[in-house]
Amino acid sequence: MDMELKNKTALVTGSTKGIGKAIAMELAKEGVHVLINGRNDEKVENTVNEIKLKFPDSFPENATADIVNSQQREALLIKHPQIDILVNNMGIYEMMKYEDIEDEIWEKYIRTNVLAANGLSKFYLPKMLKNNFGRIIFIASEEAVMPSGQMPQYCMTKSMLLSLSKSLSKLTIGKEVTVNTVLPGPTLSENVHQIIEGMYPNEDMTFSAKEKDFMIKNLPQSEIQRFIKPDEIGRLTTFLCSPYASAFKGSPIRMDGGMVPTIF
Repeated sequence: MDMELKNKTALVTGSTKGIGKAIAMELAKEGVHVLINGRNDEKVENTVNEIKLKFPDSFPENATADIVNSQQREALLIKHPQIDILVNNMGIYEMMKYEDIEDEIWEKYIRTNVLAANGLSKFYLPKMLKNNFGRIIFIASEEAVMPSGQMPQYCMTKSMLLSLSKSLSKLTIGKEVTVNTVLPGPTLSENVHQIIEGMYPNEDMTFSAKEKDFMIKNLPQSEIQRFIKPDEIGRLTTFLCSPYASAFKGSPIRMDGGMVPTIF
C-alpha cells in the first residue's frame, strides 16, 4: 500500500537503533526524506548509509545532535527549519526503586523524555499549521497507562507525553495537522535482546525458546507471548504519518500485545 508520503521530510529522534531506527526505515521505504538523529555521529552516519544501501532511491540525512542540550537542539532546528513529520522517539529508561530516585534523576527524565520533545514540537507545530500539513508523533509506552512500579520516573514522563499530545492536538482544529501518541508494549530492541541472552548464558536454547520462557515467567499478561518487533511499530507509525490517518487526532494508539487489560 502506497502511503502517499513520497518526498515528505521526517525527523525521527533517537533513530540509530531500536524503535526509532525501525520507524526511520519504514518511512524511508515510503520515499520519505528521513533525518537520522542521535548523539553519536558515527552511529548516525552508519544508519544513514544502511538506509541508502537498503533503499537506494531514498535520501536520508545526518542530523546528529543531543536534543536534550538546548544549544545543540537550536543548531539542529536552524539547520532543518522545515519538516513535515516529527517523531519524538528518543528517551531513556531504567528500572529503579522509588526510594532510590533523587530529585536530580526526576529532573533528568523530565528534561530528556519530555522537554526535549516539547522543544522540537513547539518549533515545528506552528510551521506545520501554516503549511496546513504535518504529523507529530510521540512514542510513549504501555507503562504510561499501566505503571508497573518498577520505573516510576520513566512512567511519569510517558504519561506526561499523553497529556502533551492531547493539548497540542487541540491547536490543530480544522487543519491537516495531527498530533498522536503510540504506546508500544515490551519491544525486542537491541538492549532487550542482550538482556534476554544474558539471562540464559549456559542454556542450549534458541532465542525464541528463551523469549517464550521469559514471557511465561515474567510477562504472563501478554497475549502474544513474545516481544513486539520494532518494525511492527515502525509500520504503525508510518501509517499514522500518512494522509490516510488524518482522522486520528490527539489519540493514544496502543500496540501493546494485549498487555493493558482494560477495554479502553
